Amino acid sequence: MRLGLFGGSFDPVHLGHLELARACQEQARLDEVWFLPTATQPLKKRGPVASEADRCAMLELAMLELAIADETSWRMDRLEIDRGGVSYTVDTLREVDARKPDAELFFLMGADSLHDLPKWREPDAILNLATPLVVARAGEPAPHFEGLAELCSPQRIQEISEARVEMPAMAISSTEIRKRVAAGESLVRMVPSSVADFIAQRRIYQRSRASRSGASSRG
Repeated sequence: MRLGLFGGSFDPVHLGHLELARACQEQARLDEVWFLPTATQPLKKRGPVASEADRCAMLELAMLELAIADETSWRMDRLEIDRGGVSYTVDTLREVDARKPDAELFFLMGADSLHDLPKWREPDAILNLATPLVVARAGEPAPHFEGLAELCSPQRIQEISEARVEMPAMAISSTEIRKRVAAGESLVRMVPSSVADFIAQRRIYQRSRASRSGASSRG
């Protein structure tokens, strides 16, 4: 099985996240995509604005579950939330590898995160455990893979480069969505309607005017 792992705060999940997952699945021929909400991201330790209960609760459908409900090959996994503490990619990959020893692992990431990958915990181990699917968005600079030279062989760098995924530009961010909710503005064409309804019903973000970046800074 070709298994894609997509980690992030998803605070909230939006159409850009879903399009990225779809592009990776189609272009890399992934059998499944697992969305992994983080507990605490190493490079963004202030944590998400929405509570873990609002993001991941199983008792009532959470935002991420609602967003992927119609995709039979997508699932949410609470691995990082249940593990708690700082969510390091290498720990997650090792745990998934132990659970799915016959799966070929891929992890989804934006081209902007590629620059930071050498700073993540045990980056060489990460590249041995899984192949990064680096997403190049239209209109943005092409990803540079030269920074991986000290972590893996030229052949492995070539494999990672060839696995690059292309997707259309989408000017959507979780930060902007939180600001729009706080200002009482519409979320049309930014999040699935089910997620917009959930945010409104739970009054999530209405008192928050946090200006943190919504990007997924992992490690």
